[in-house]
Amino acid sequence: MNRIALTLTLAVAVLAPQLVRAQSSDLSSAAPPTGAGTSTERGQILLDQMIVALGGDVWLKRTSMQSDGRTSSFFHGQPNPYTTDYHELRRFDASGAPDAERIGFLTDRGMILPGKKIDVVQIWKDGHGYEVTFKGQTELPKEQVEDFYRRRTHSIEEVVHTWIHAPGVMIVAEGTTMVERRLADKITILSANNDAVTFELDAATHLPARRIFQWRNPQFNDIDEEAETYDDYHTIQGIPTPLTITRYHNNDMTSQRYLSKVVYNVPADPTLFDPANLLKKK
Repeated sequence: MNRIALTLTLAVAVLAPQLVRAQSSDLSSAAPPTGAGTSTERGQILLDQMIVALGGDVWLKRTSMQSDGRTSSFFHGQPNPYTTDYHELRRFDASGAPDAERIGFLTDRGMILPGKKIDVVQIWKDGHGYEVTFKGQTELPKEQVEDFYRRRTHSIEEVVHTWIHAPGVMIVAEGTTMVERRLADKITILSANNDAVTFELDAATHLPARRIFQWRNPQFNDIDEEAETYDDYHTIQGIPTPLTITRYHNNDMTSQRYLSKVVYNVPADPTLFDPANLLKKK
């Protein structure tokens, strides 16, 4: 080996550890910062950021939400070939009246009259679920009603308006995760009776990307997991609104909703949520 080659070899040997350390340092600085404070303090900060991202007071003080959309169902991950159009009106507690929801399912009028009409209406209020058709009014099955209000109890709105103000609640930051290939900050809100809801917030926008909660199935005495993902946000009347909502049960996709039109704070006549009044019209 000549003198020049020997000099180059020694230089590489001396610089190699420094190069390794430099590369390691670069990777470390690229990782997301853990943030200061306790996990509880970080959790509260993330929750506050989520509320601001959703629209702050404008979102908190919504009186109603009216939407048109299309929904499809899945069974064992396989899509049902049929989709259903619907018109939905939800009244929030901020209106001064109890939370209520009305969903009208649309069908084709027929060959003579074009367009669609609402043949079936579901009304959800006061812990009950009603269905009204041309045949009359019926109460929806107990299992369906329990599922609806279970999801309502663990909704983002309910957690923000009720859970976090209850005594004994804990809000904990749980690091980062991935939702649909996007980095997300994970926080869990734990109630005094050990009920919990987890929000996974888009790390860039702080908007909810996924919501998860678990419950004990009384029939099989095991734990079931419900999840809902939110995508395709559009700002409507100052409120970022997800136009694609997907539900999962134990990691199996169960339904998807695609919203085509959303309007907030429309007048919500109380008679719209009265199944007896609707039946009288029919």
